[in-house]
Amino acid sequence: MQTVRVTTSQNIDIDYEVAGVGERTLARLLDMAVFVALYILGLIVALLAGRSVLRYISFIAIIIIYASLFVFYDLICEIAMNGQSFGKRIMKIKVISLDGKRPSLSQYLLRWLFRIVDFTLSMQACGLICAAVSEKQQRLGDMVAGTTLIKTHPRTKMNNLVFKPVEDNYVPVFKNTELLSDKDITLLQEVIRNYQQTGNRVVVESAADRIKEILSATVPEEMDQLKFLKTVVSDYTHLASQTEV
Repeated sequence: MQTVRVTTSQNIDIDYEVAGVGERTLARLLDMAVFVALYILGLIVALLAGRSVLRYISFIAIIIIYASLFVFYDLICEIAMNGQSFGKRIMKIKVISLDGKRPSLSQYLLRWLFRIVDFTLSMQACGLICAAVSEKQQRLGDMVAGTTLIKTHPRTKMNNLVFKPVEDNYVPVFKNTELLSDKDITLLQEVIRNYQQTGNRVVVESAADRIKEILSATVPEEMDQLKFLKTVVSDYTHLASQTEV
């Protein structure tokens, strides 16, 4: 399983799984399905045009509009939808820069230009082969632009993150965890899960430092940073459940 490191808005690094060839292919097929539907709709509109001259003009206009949409679809979608097309959004994958940030306009342009090689000139073969054999599942356009596709959905279900029950007689250690949000706790659970899978203590230390800063917390000497994060999650869950009651 290939991963790429992404820096969150809380300045915490998380390793995300790189999208596989199958997911990329399905996303592309879904995008192509959009154009098949538009093509059929355009034919219907052209055929419904009354007079022959009007029908001819409508047909030419539809071809021009269709061709323009087909050529610029991916570029416009990825810029406007933060690295996603409609197919990518359905498959829950997105384009990111290899430094974990949102790609720049020039990176989107490079990916788009190299679609000519990846898909058009090679009849899809170049993009498919490159994505299958490259270390980070990159097609040629990704390699040139310094981008890749990652999975956007969490590997852990939400009901295992924020709402994990604690004992009724549980006593919170840090009582101001209301300063955090569900999103923060979800991120902490992802950090803990990431450590359990990779043993990466750097991400734990970064997250712990950030949470200590938010809570202005004084951590007991016997509590290491991983235990601190687990305790914060338990405290937040307990206090949230008490508030709901």
